[in-house]
Amino acid sequence: MTTATAPHDDLPPRLTRLTFHGPLSEARAAAMVRRLASTHPTTVLDIGCGWGELMLRLLDAVPRAHGVGLDVHAGDLARGRQAAEARGLTDRVEFAEESAVDTGRGPADVVLCLGASQALGEDLVTALRELRRLVTDGGRVLLGEGFWQRTPTEVELSGMWPGASAADHHDLATLVDLAVAAGFRPEWTETASPAEWEEFESAYQADQEVWLATHPGHPLATETRTRLDTHRSNWLAYRGVLGLAYLTLVPTTSRTDS
Repeated sequence: MTTATAPHDDLPPRLTRLTFHGPLSEARAAAMVRRLASTHPTTVLDIGCGWGELMLRLLDAVPRAHGVGLDVHAGDLARGRQAAEARGLTDRVEFAEESAVDTGRGPADVVLCLGASQALGEDLVTALRELRRLVTDGGRVLLGEGFWQRTPTEVELSGMWPGASAADHHDLATLVDLAVAAGFRPEWTETASPAEWEEFESAYQADQEVWLATHPGHPLATETRTRLDTHRSNWLAYRGVLGLAYLTLVPTTSRTDS
């Protein structure tokens, strides 16, 4: 039996089961890369990139493109740099540990912002305005953004993240309308499937769940158990209520056809 004398250096692994840091299947990711690559971008900007898996795949598909990923989590950026080195992309990508607020990194031909609009401002309208600023005319923005599939009940909200409110997200129609109002046209609108959500949420916790089962007496066991149980409870409260939309957006321009 494992006891409290378990070695302190035997730490729980982190997110090794995840390919993407979100509910995104291989098939959907491949279709997104094909769609974005067909625009022949030369510059890619990934906001809140994490380890930048989708950006790296796009750079693989467009050999002349260069990318920049912005995030504030050093561990995720290190994973991205390792992946870039393994793929021979080191000379075409930069992973920068910095805030995206008021960033001067753009404009870019493709801007990725997958589940990270909060990195651009306190509200979605501000984030969409910033995305329009950061993308070139004729470019593309791929936005991954949460939306309510239906209005959550007070009981459901009480089981989600701390302070969860129905005002935290819009419905899908309103989300698309806000993107249009910010200066975009929606080229492609799609939403994560239940299977994608379940794979993501399970993989998000799987490493540490297995570790906890075999290290119940480790000094970090109580903290890890609390975190895992809380996250699982939150997920099961928003399961089937919170959706994730993937919007491929084309910026409108001021030019008028004669």
